[in-house]
Formats: sequence, structure tokens, C-alpha cells
Amino acid sequence: MVGVAGGIAAYKAAHLVRNFKEHGDDVRVVPTEAALNFVGAATFEALSGNPVSTTVFDAVDEVQHVNVGQHADAVVIAPATADVIARIAAGRADDLLTATVLVATCPVIVAPAMHTEMWFNAATQDNVATLRRRGITVIEPAHGRLTGKDTGPGRLPEAEQIAEVVRTRLSNVEIPYDWSGLKVVISAGGTQEDLDPVRFIGNRSSGRQGYALAEIAAQRGARVTLVAGNTDELHTPSGAEVINIVSTQDLQTEMEKHARDADIVIMAAAVSDYRPASVATSKMKKGTNDDALSTLHMTENPDILKGLVAAREAGEIPAETTIVGFAAETGDENKTPLDLAQAKFERKGCDVLMANDVSDGKVFGHTDNEGWILTKELAPRTVKRGSKQVVAAQILQVVNEIRHNNRG
Repeated sequence: MVGVAGGIAAYKAAHLVRNFKEHGDDVRVVPTEAALNFVGAATFEALSGNPVSTTVFDAVDEVQHVNVGQHADAVVIAPATADVIARIAAGRADDLLTATVLVATCPVIVAPAMHTEMWFNAATQDNVATLRRRGITVIEPAHGRLTGKDTGPGRLPEAEQIAEVVRTRLSNVEIPYDWSGLKVVISAGGTQEDLDPVRFIGNRSSGRQGYALAEIAAQRGARVTLVAGNTDELHTPSGAEVINIVSTQDLQTEMEKHARDADIVIMAAAVSDYRPASVATSKMKKGTNDDALSTLHMTENPDILKGLVAAREAGEIPAETTIVGFAAETGDENKTPLDLAQAKFERKGCDVLMANDVSDGKVFGHTDNEGWILTKELAPRTVKRGSKQVVAAQILQVVNEIRHNNRG
């Protein structure tokens, strides 16, 4: 079920309904009366293929205010205004939407959208805390353009982002709000090493896994810094600060800077192992006596992950900081991808390593992932193929367990 409250962001609910329908879901839209001032019932009925109602007095013989909540696999409210959040927190049931929430025993996901001042108002924050305490997932709002000229936190995340959070919750993966006050630094995407002003050496990383990690960490309440290299056109994770970089050396500088006071550092970026020894100041031409294009002289890039571990040992990064690495392996005639990943885990010295078999185009550019999570305490944990958000949630849960065990 998709609930829609009366805010200007109600138009995005139409995109959310379409997203669910395109994934084969049966969608029932339950707007408030105010929501229909922004998007008409006919739009939601056409997109969902189901009738739209706002009141408990429609279809009384079907007791729809009970049936809708009882039969839903998930209740998603997007946008959720400050008023609707307050009414749900108070246990009100004065329209079909709030009555359905009271009946629902399935996951309830609330995506707030309002002006920044309303979001940070003490009453709203208390109401959000109440919902989270009751087990309702409240998605962190995005930062961006609001109504009029205002900009700030309070923007409704994009439909794809909301839908991914919902699908993650429906995969029996919890997203608890338990990292408030933690700083998480994550790298994502591929680095690019310039050959000349036109060409560069890069890799196939899309950045999706790193962005998924940032999204889930933010939904757990962390303050997230995302250092992003070359990526697909991805939506900024809700609540995250994004720092764009190009080269491996750029990435090293930003990671070392932001890791100094981080609680968790995750190196999910695909780093170029080598870079050209020199960069041409003008475009290199083929068919000339200059053989620079046919013979490239390379120099090794710094090992950022190993350097972060060394910095922690040297006291430059807090000793309690948890460091997570990634290993993209293809295997060879002698060793499997897991064998190679385990050897890398021992060399790097990090606390957690997510290993992927990237042969045959299995991971790069895809929306799903699989592999193994390696830790020092336990045997490798197999991660079954699932969306990169689901994989991210599993990785961060392992990180949470390690931090809890270390504190204990």
C-alpha cells in the first residue's frame, strides 16, 4: 500500500507507484484528502489499477480500513507530512490512511517531506523518534530544493531510493536506527588516471555498491561522508555529504582527511592500481614518431586501504575505528576468487572484507551483488545474490556486530 499525504512532493508518489508496478507489485494507493489537491484520484487509479479512497466510510461492507492494512505486505507513506507523522505518532485513525497504519502488522516505511524548519522542529523530531521506537522505518529526507527558493534537508528522496528501501525491508533485512552520532566515511566508484587532456585509464565500477552502503548507513542514523569517483548517474544518498574526486591520489587525500575522526571507514571504490608515469599536456596523436600511445610507462598507485590500517596503528586514526575493504576478484587456474580474497584480507589488515567474483560481468554495472564477507573472528559468510542495498545492509550489520563485540 502507498499512502500519500498532502504536500507538494505528492507528485513523486506517482513515480513510486509506477516503480512498484513495473516490478510486478499489486499497489493500492491511499491518499489523504489534502493529497488529492495536488494529484487527482484518477492518476493514482490509472497507475495502480485499483480504486482510490480517502475515508473509512467508503466500501463499508468490505471493512476496507481493516482489510487494506491486513493484506498489505508493506505500507509506504510518501510523502509523509509533519501533520501525518504527528497523527500516526498520536495513534489517530481519522482517515483511511492513519486507520490502515494502526491495523498494519507488516513493515511500515515513512518517507518525510517538508520544509527544513518543520523537519527540525522539536515536535516533529519527537514524533519521528516515537515512530522509530515503535519499529516504523522513517527514511532520512534528502537535502535539496524545496518549495519556492528554499533549499535544505526535507526534500523527498527519489522514487527509486524509496522503493529500494522498501524492497530491502521486505527481504527480511532490518535497518535499525542505531547509528546516530556515528561518522561513516565511504568511498565509491572508479578512479580515473589521466593520459592526456582527452584520455584516461579507468575501470568498470558503477559506484552502486558504495552508494547503497551510504544510503543504508544514513538510514541507520549515521553522519555519512561519501567520497565518489567516476560513477553512473546515481541519486545522492539521503542525508549524505558527497565529495567528488577523479584520481587515486585525490581519493587518498580525501579518505585520509575524513578518516581521522571517523567511527567506520569503508573502501568500496574500485581503485586503479597503476597510473601513467607522466601525463601529456596536449592530446597525443597517432601516426606520429611519438610512440607514447603504443608504449605506456606506468607507476604504482598508493594502497589506500593498507595505508588507512597503518594510520590507525600509528594513532593517526582512532584505534576503535572499524575499517572495511572490498576485493573484486576473478580467480585463475590455481585459485578461486575466495582464495585470492582471503589472501588479500590477510595482507590488508582491515576488520572486514567484502569479496566479489567479478568474472563474466557479474557485478560491475549491475543492480545486484553476491559474494563473501570475511572477518577475523568467523569463517567466510556467504552473501546470496540480492540487490546492492540488501548486500549493503548485511555488510553493515556485520560491522555493527564487530563493533558491539569489541566494546563488550
